[in-house]
Amino acid sequence: MFSLHAVKKSVSHVCCLGLFTLAAHSVYAAETAPIKMGVEPWLGYGQWHIASAKGLFAKSGLNKVEVINFAEDKDINAALASGQIDAANIATHTAMGMISAGLPVKIVLVLDQSNTADAILASKEVGSVKELKGKQVAYEEGTTSDILLRSALASAGLSFSDIKPVPMPAASAGSAILAGRVPVAVTYEPYLSVAKKSDPSIKMLYSGSSDPGLISDVLVVRDDFIKSHPDEIKALIKTWGAALDFYNANTTEGRAIISKAVGATPEDLDTAFDGVKYFTLSENKAYFSHDFTTKTFPHILKAATEAGIVTQPVTPAQTIDAEFANQQ
Repeated sequence: MFSLHAVKKSVSHVCCLGLFTLAAHSVYAAETAPIKMGVEPWLGYGQWHIASAKGLFAKSGLNKVEVINFAEDKDINAALASGQIDAANIATHTAMGMISAGLPVKIVLVLDQSNTADAILASKEVGSVKELKGKQVAYEEGTTSDILLRSALASAGLSFSDIKPVPMPAASAGSAILAGRVPVAVTYEPYLSVAKKSDPSIKMLYSGSSDPGLISDVLVVRDDFIKSHPDEIKALIKTWGAALDFYNANTTEGRAIISKAVGATPEDLDTAFDGVKYFTLSENKAYFSHDFTTKTFPHILKAATEAGIVTQPVTPAQTIDAEFANQQ
C-alpha cells in the first residue's frame, strides 16, 4: 500500500541509473532556475531524452535540466517526496496515491497512454486470464503492473486471492518468466519485447488495450516549485511539445534516441513504440477540459483505491493544475 511515510523512509535507497544534464545560456534575459526531473526506463517518457539529445531545453529558455533515471517506482517516489527532485514522470495512479497521502504535488501534463506496452505475459501452459487461478504471478506492487493485473483478474471474475503473488521489480518479472521461475509475469516495454523475442512461446495474455485509458503517465511537479518558478514549468511543457514535434517528424532518429536511453536497441523495440500513444500539447488542453477529468480520472481512481494505492479520496481539483498546458 502506498504511504507517504514509506516513501520518506525509503529515500535512502534512491538509486540513479543514469544522468542526462544539459546546461546552456538562457535565451531569455533572466536566468531560469535549474530543474531536477526524474524518469524511469520507460518509452512513455522518451521525449525528455530527445529534448536532452537535441538541446531543446535550452531552446525553450531553460538554463539547466537534469533528467535523472531511477530503477523503480519507490526510488523516484522517495526522491520526489524528499525534495531531491522537483518534478517526476510517473503513472497517473501513482500521482493520485501521492496526493492522497498528502504529498504536495500536482499533475501538469499527461504524457502518454500505454495500449500494448504494459502487459501480462504467460508461458505456454497458461492459455487465458481465467487460468491465472492458483498460478504464481510476478509483478511489482503499487505500480502499473499491479493495476493491470487487478483489471485482468476482474475481467475474468477472479479476485486477487485467487492467484499466488510473487512481488518483484517489473524489470525482474520479465527475467523470471524467461527463467521458468514463474508461469506469469506483468511488466512493460522494453522488457516485454525482450522476453517475447527470447522465447517465442511466451504470449501476451492481457494488456493496457484491454482496459483503454487505465495505464497512463503524467508529469507531476512539487507545489513549492510551481509557485516559485511558473515560467520554468511553462518552458518545460513547451519542451515536451517541441520534442514530440521532432519525434513525429523524425521518427526513426527519435526512436533510436529513446531506445538507447532505456537500454535497448530500436530493433528490440520494433513494435513496442506502436503500443504507446504520446499526448501533444493541444491534446492535453482538450483532455484536461473533459475526458480526463470526467471519464479517465474516476476510472483510474477506482482501480487505484481497490489496489490500496489511494487511501483517501482525491478529486481532479486537488490533483490537476492545467494552467500551464492551457497556456501553450
